[in-house]
Amino acid sequence: MRTSKRILSAVIALMLAVIALTGQSTVSARNAQLSGKLEIFSWWAGDEAPALDALLSLYKTQNPNVEVINATVAGGSGVNAKAVLKTRMLGGTPPDSFQVHAGQELIGTWVVADRMEPLDDLFKSEGWDKTFPEGLTALLSSDGHIWSVPVNIHRANLMWFIPDNLKKWGVEAPKTWDEFFVVAEKLKAAGVTPLALGPAWTQQHLFETVLISSLGAQGYTDLFAGKMKWTDDKVKAAFTTYAKILTYTNTDANALSDWDAAAAMLVDGKAAFQVMGDWEAGWFLTKQKLEPNTGYGWSAAPGTEGTFDMLSDSFGLPKGAPDRDNALAWLKLLGSKEGQDAFNPLKGSIAARLDSDLSLYSVYSQSAAADWKSNVIVGSLTHGAIAPESFTGKSPDLLVAFAQSGDVDATTAAFQELADSTTAAK
Repeated sequence: MRTSKRILSAVIALMLAVIALTGQSTVSARNAQLSGKLEIFSWWAGDEAPALDALLSLYKTQNPNVEVINATVAGGSGVNAKAVLKTRMLGGTPPDSFQVHAGQELIGTWVVADRMEPLDDLFKSEGWDKTFPEGLTALLSSDGHIWSVPVNIHRANLMWFIPDNLKKWGVEAPKTWDEFFVVAEKLKAAGVTPLALGPAWTQQHLFETVLISSLGAQGYTDLFAGKMKWTDDKVKAAFTTYAKILTYTNTDANALSDWDAAAAMLVDGKAAFQVMGDWEAGWFLTKQKLEPNTGYGWSAAPGTEGTFDMLSDSFGLPKGAPDRDNALAWLKLLGSKEGQDAFNPLKGSIAARLDSDLSLYSVYSQSAAADWKSNVIVGSLTHGAIAPESFTGKSPDLLVAFAQSGDVDATTAAFQELADSTTAAK
């Protein structure tokens, strides 16, 4: 695949050529007359910034009279950004639009608090009822209204590795956790950390894949729907497996800055595997200059083959947005084909739209698009698709405590108490 910068340049050049030759644009005349400011709030900093920059460049091209304020707050999975956003939303100074994981992270936090505008009219005017999958639109909806625009689809349940390193160590990517334990012993004997792990949220990310492997897609879904208790023996078995997995991880996990610091252990040959979402594909390509299959490899997280653990980054329209018209133009760009095909090849994700130009995407992303259509779909815990922020904001701390205590009964009871309190708060 060509480098991501060349892909982005080609996309923008093609758009500008069409505009020059035909005098037509996907942007309305009204958008061309927009002025003032647009504040975009996200956590896409550092390694993920190039993808956001691609969108901002397109917006500036389409709306040259609008001053764009990139209000990015760094921190993996939005941990820091969400705290800042909460202060602003409750203080009555919302940004014009903000990044949020599609599903319960938005609905269970800001929609139920009556802080968002519904986007039904926008979806209808842009024809997104035909270009977004029905199931995804359902995830974005509550009480008969649609609340955010999805810009991508990420997959969470993936195991990453460097093929040349695995060959050197004489191991292969495990398909089950039992296989992992066998491989891990061989790696430990060679002085290699079997599984790279980062701070608290990345530990929960790993844990949710263990839950899926232990419970199956339906059992996992039932757990978060309240149809299965956290104290169920199957859930306790998942915790037991997770505890054993932790014995094969780096001891400095909580001291690492974020997921990419753990990913660097793979590149440096200090660790063999990492369970992380497919933004890692974008990191391998844009930051490490590694090509899929040859430079880096991937497989479904052990025990989750055939299941697609999904999340989607989306943006909504807060009530009281200072520059509402400019925000609507931003949302239109996010949902457009050109916007999604400029953003996602750099991000490592696939487009939320069904008509994406897959020739612009990496070999990895093309495989993810195929799996998206064929796999059983479940929503991510860590990334807000299946559980509200009132749950995900506290659950990582319970897992960190479990890593210290190893007490399965006490931890599952604590998770059930958290689930009950989350349900009662709705």
